[in-house]
Amino acid sequence: MRQGWALPVALATLAGILSGALASASVLQLIAALGLGCLMQRRWREALLVGLVLVVAVRVLSLIGGELAPGLSRQDVRLEAEVTAVSRQAGMTRLDLRVADCRPLSKGLPSCARLSRLRLSVYRGPTFEAGERWRLTARLRPPSGFANPGSFDYRGWLWREGFQATGYLRSSPGPRRLVAAPFSLHKLALAHLADADLEARPARWLAALTLGDERQLTRADWELLNATGTTHLVVISGLHIGLVATFVLILCRGLARGLSPGHWRMAIWPWWSAGVAATAYALLAGLEAPALRALVMALIGLWVASGRHAPGPWQAWWLALAIILLLDPLAAWRPGLWLSFVAVALLILIWQGRARPRGVKGWCLALLRTQWLLAPVMAAAVLLAFGRLAPAAPLINLVAVPLVSSLMVPLGLAGWLLAWAPPLAAACWAGFAMLSEALAGLLEASVTILPVHEPSAPRRWPLALGLGLIGLVWALPGVDRRWRALASVLLCLGIVWPEERRLPPERLWMRVHDVGQGQLVELRTAGYRLLVDTGPRFGSGFMPLETLWPPGQHVDDVLVSHGDRDHAGGLQALEKDHAVARYLAPAEADLPVRFRACHAGQAWRRDGVEFRLLWPPASLRGMSKNDRSCVLLVSVGSHRLLIPGDVGRRVERSFLRQLEGGIAVLVAGHHGSRTSSGPALVEALRPGVVIYSAALDGRFEHPAASVVRRFRRVGSCQWNTAQDGALTLELGGSGPPRIAAARGSPRAPGPAMSWPRWRSGVGHDCLALESTPVTPALSVPLSTRAETP
Repeated sequence: MRQGWALPVALATLAGILSGALASASVLQLIAALGLGCLMQRRWREALLVGLVLVVAVRVLSLIGGELAPGLSRQDVRLEAEVTAVSRQAGMTRLDLRVADCRPLSKGLPSCARLSRLRLSVYRGPTFEAGERWRLTARLRPPSGFANPGSFDYRGWLWREGFQATGYLRSSPGPRRLVAAPFSLHKLALAHLADADLEARPARWLAALTLGDERQLTRADWELLNATGTTHLVVISGLHIGLVATFVLILCRGLARGLSPGHWRMAIWPWWSAGVAATAYALLAGLEAPALRALVMALIGLWVASGRHAPGPWQAWWLALAIILLLDPLAAWRPGLWLSFVAVALLILIWQGRARPRGVKGWCLALLRTQWLLAPVMAAAVLLAFGRLAPAAPLINLVAVPLVSSLMVPLGLAGWLLAWAPPLAAACWAGFAMLSEALAGLLEASVTILPVHEPSAPRRWPLALGLGLIGLVWALPGVDRRWRALASVLLCLGIVWPEERRLPPERLWMRVHDVGQGQLVELRTAGYRLLVDTGPRFGSGFMPLETLWPPGQHVDDVLVSHGDRDHAGGLQALEKDHAVARYLAPAEADLPVRFRACHAGQAWRRDGVEFRLLWPPASLRGMSKNDRSCVLLVSVGSHRLLIPGDVGRRVERSFLRQLEGGIAVLVAGHHGSRTSSGPALVEALRPGVVIYSAALDGRFEHPAASVVRRFRRVGSCQWNTAQDGALTLELGGSGPPRIAAARGSPRAPGPAMSWPRWRSGVGHDCLALESTPVTPALSVPLSTRAETP
């Protein structure tokens, strides 16, 4: 490829990805017509570029368009698939599958022949191994995930990784292994590591560092690495592949010098050997997206460094970007891709035009300067991509980068190379274990002193802008010191940028979190924080509450409406990670925390907002667990909010006499079940807003159609966390409440729906039950929302 082609090819690839994500059939026809026009005018270069745009767009459309049809949600299908990855968790196994054949078991259902990749959860079943081929029966649904502001977007991650459906294994008809797993050096290495005499953490980190098996890392490992900004050191990246290539290159160039001292500078085989070694190592590590990205960048870096008809640094940068996006178009939506390329671009800026350092002292000073200049820009990129800032990262990386690259990785790889001599391999891995424990201790100490910071949304852009400017201005050669001083001032302004405004008195901030089949409502006044329920705990042990806030939160009161797992399941995570002043729950609730009994008549006032319990009575005899639920009424200005837990219709009629007039907001009882929200309550309260806290495609099918129709008849505006994600409201004052959904408004149906479909919700239309894929979240006054018939 000529050097002048790198930039146009990269831009054409990006244009193709954007066209495929946004395109309709007419747009693709326009691109094809443009390419045909270039051909007719014999503009071959332009025709090839337009053709590349069209090919990439069609490929992106095919990747996006293969998602499971909605009509197959919660339907059984018969699969023939290869197991590509297995991860085991407490109580379950998760399989990543490459689908060869898919057929619905019932007649009259849509086809699933376009499915190519999916994830299955296995709660009870045979032992699976990567590389096996199975015939399975599964119940599938389109990829989904919780949508809560500031939390991990699992739906988006599934889409970016190419998973077109999720589901779970069915026991009948039973699974059948068709083909055993082939020989795998990676699998053999993991088995050898499992038998090694290593503690748990060094073994996990060795598997991740040298074999690219990130699934070995625990959640605690990831939290520690994220909090210190050192995640890039423990997963297979350009650092590790570059080290392998550099070692082989130095070794082979030494051999070339010894074998042909007069001509060794002209020998090209050392560069080829380094490329082959880097490729072999990436294949051993599984060649997943990060390893593939690192391999492409390492190979092109070797080409540039060889100097033999090599492109310049920026041409190589564009060429690497084009190749990676051509191989994996969905990588354009992965933050890791852009973080890597931002880092490499900054390295080019820092080193281009500067003389190579001499001596050990020169190299140490150069590496120190490089690290300090990289730190603010990468911190800004991580802040925008993930919403967090690791204050300890610059200092920790000064120690961790040389420790990992110069000692830990070489010792780990040496242990594998010396596997034929167990005593020598054990000695290498013992050194690795000692260093890894020392590094972990250093990371834990740094987090204690400088914990991870998660700035509020209004502060992220100013802070990221300040960090980015100071890094760029100090990295660019020839910039006047006065401009560098100005950038430092901008950084300080970003740091002291005012926090989001505090609520004034007589205002209530409310968020109904998206936790699936369960309930978690957060209420705040100017100086008070209350949680109503804690969300569910799933069979795998996962609690959505764990993902909502960083550890160390203070909560004044937690009101557990009743002890069912979908309302009280997150108590364990709340108690472990956060500080709670008081728990309230029904008197006979079986909870793992000490609590005060809630009962009708209890009331308290905070910052001009009144909280009052309407239920249960003092005696709970003869009541079901649901009917014992604590029922909370909140009054703020002219607005009233009611959260009735899971009480049934009979109990609703019992406490209605305590309410006079309508209410502004109702969190629907029992997630919209037909056993609650009876005609008496609906007619008496006529709520302006009804919110269902329910699961997408849940087996209980909440909310019930009869309940939806009942609220529609009285003019209520209905929202559902299953479609809208988390719902945030502000109550109080003279105007109507305002509501914002974590997912936004729908777009017209058509091929354009292929834009990342994890953004779906009801937006500014008051839909009764169903929603369609949409654009980002929107905040609108309730008075402007129209009811859908």
